[in-house]
Amino acid sequence: MEHSGGGALVRVLGVDPGLTRCGIGVVEGAPGRPLRMVGVGVVRTPAEAEIGPRLLLVEQGIEAWLDEHRPELVAVERVFAQHNVRTVMGTAQASAVAMLCATRRGIPVTLHTPSEVKAAVTGSGRADKAQVTAMVQRLLRLDAPPKPADAADALALAICHIWRGGATNRLEAAIKAAARTTTPPGPRGTLR
Repeated sequence: MEHSGGGALVRVLGVDPGLTRCGIGVVEGAPGRPLRMVGVGVVRTPAEAEIGPRLLLVEQGIEAWLDEHRPELVAVERVFAQHNVRTVMGTAQASAVAMLCATRRGIPVTLHTPSEVKAAVTGSGRADKAQVTAMVQRLLRLDAPPKPADAADALALAICHIWRGGATNRLEAAIKAAARTTTPPGPRGTLR
C-alpha cells in the first residue's frame, strides 16, 4: 500500500485484550501521514461461561477480524498486574490468544504498555481514558467517539504502533545490520 506522499502505509490490528470484552481496532497509516480507521469492534464472551469456551470465542472473533481486514502487523496491550487477580488472568489469557492467532499466520506481534499508548496518542503517559478516546476520535477524524472504551483503546494501540513501530523496526534493523558487519573473533592460536 502506497500513500500519495510516497511513504508506505501499514495496516495494524490493535487488540485491547479482555475476556468479557476484547477490543479490536484496525487502522491504516504511516508516521507523518493521515490515519484512517478501517474497522472497530468488540469480541464479547458471556461472563458466566467456562474459560475454555470463552477463549475459543475470543479466538474465533480475532480470526474473523484477521480474515476480513488482513493486517500486516498486530499490536496488543501488554498486561500489567492489577489488584484483581481474576481480571488480570482473563486479560492475560485473551492476550495470549491474540498473539497466537497472529503468530499462526506469520503476522508480527508487538506489545505496548498502557503508558506507551497514552504517550503516543495524547503526549502524556498519564492521560485518562476520556483523553485517549477524544484524541483517537480526533486523529481518525471520526464523527463520534468510538465505544465502548475497549474499542477506543484498541484503535489507540494501532495508532501507537504505526507511530512508534516504524522507529522501533528501523532501530532493530540497524542493530541486526551492525551485528552482521561485525566479524566474530576467530579461534586463538591452537596447539597441534
